[in-house]
Amino acid sequence: MTDFQSAYDAVLSQWPAGTEALDRPTPVGRTRVHVAGRGRPLVLLHGGGATSTAWFALASALAGEFRVSAPDLVGDAGRSERTALRTPADLHAWLDAVLDGLDRPILGGHSYGGWIALTYALAHPDRVDRLVLLEPSSCFAPMAPGYLLRGLPVLLGNTPRRQQRLFDWETGGRAVDPAWMALMRASTTERWHRPVLPRRPRPEQLRVFDRPTLVVTGGRSRSQDPVRVARTATALLPDVTVRTLARASHQTIPTEDADELAGHIRAFTG
Repeated sequence: MTDFQSAYDAVLSQWPAGTEALDRPTPVGRTRVHVAGRGRPLVLLHGGGATSTAWFALASALAGEFRVSAPDLVGDAGRSERTALRTPADLHAWLDAVLDGLDRPILGGHSYGGWIALTYALAHPDRVDRLVLLEPSSCFAPMAPGYLLRGLPVLLGNTPRRQQRLFDWETGGRAVDPAWMALMRASTTERWHRPVLPRRPRPEQLRVFDRPTLVVTGGRSRSQDPVRVARTATALLPDVTVRTLARASHQTIPTEDADELAGHIRAFTG
């Protein structure tokens, strides 16, 4: 077993007791999905390189009220196939298959996963009940120049040390779950395909989108301007609720702020 596999299992062990590991066929490759809890279907999409294990804290907080499903993105780190995805249509075909059999779930996502969730719902609004977008990247504001500059070494050649330095800077040195941080460092040794390049949705697309949407920003995010994200989402989306977690940064949602986040999700979906 590799260091990455061991670290993956260590974080997965923090999911609720009885969590199921399912392998689902999709047009772009077999997909590992972790499922926990009973109740309304809630599907959560992780950020780039994070894997489905990222939802351990939120799944634990919500499994008593929701059936939480979290897939490993095909082509990314994790236990889905490492098939390359080329276009947003590839991503949407993949997610269509992941959602097959679910009756209009609540669809959520963090960072890159938030962008996937939003663009999928814009294209297929009849497939989802509502959206939960956590620090969604490339949806309502550009990435901050400082974050892009700090992230450049990671993009050019990721290493455990570079990943740790980016986390330390973005979180302001806030402590994160040690098993989770070990997984993020170990993930730098894995080979995955370059993600589909995200492009911000056009304002006219957002203005006609009628699904209720919760947008959660981190008050200390260095990835993007949380005030601009909130302002743009409020101005463009017809049915939007915006909440800010004052202590959270882009990297700490959802692993370190799950209880507060779960409260906002309950209120939004109740």
